[in-house]
Amino acid sequence: MIFNERLKNLRQSKELNQVQLADKLGVKKQSISNWENDNIMPSVDMLERIADYFKVSTDYLLGREGKSTSGVYILDVTGLSPTQIAHIEALVDDLRNH
Repeated sequence: MIFNERLKNLRQSKELNQVQLADKLGVKKQSISNWENDNIMPSVDMLERIADYFKVSTDYLLGREGKSTSGVYILDVTGLSPTQIAHIEALVDDLRNH
């Protein structure tokens, strides 16, 4: 499953442990653990709260992102440093200009 991996990566990118994230979402630490271990999925309402907290889409959390009808691609840069992201942006700009 993709959700559990993305949730864990997002949590770690904010340098939060499971207890801290549980507090921020208003759930028990066991819920975070169950989600990250792919034991259960959160409710739709909770999925939306998680997406809002991390400022990502529910499609991203569920692994449904990709090419949209507008031709826009989404690239997952979770875990990369700001410098690494800047390098990727520069590369994309360079490719667009050639």
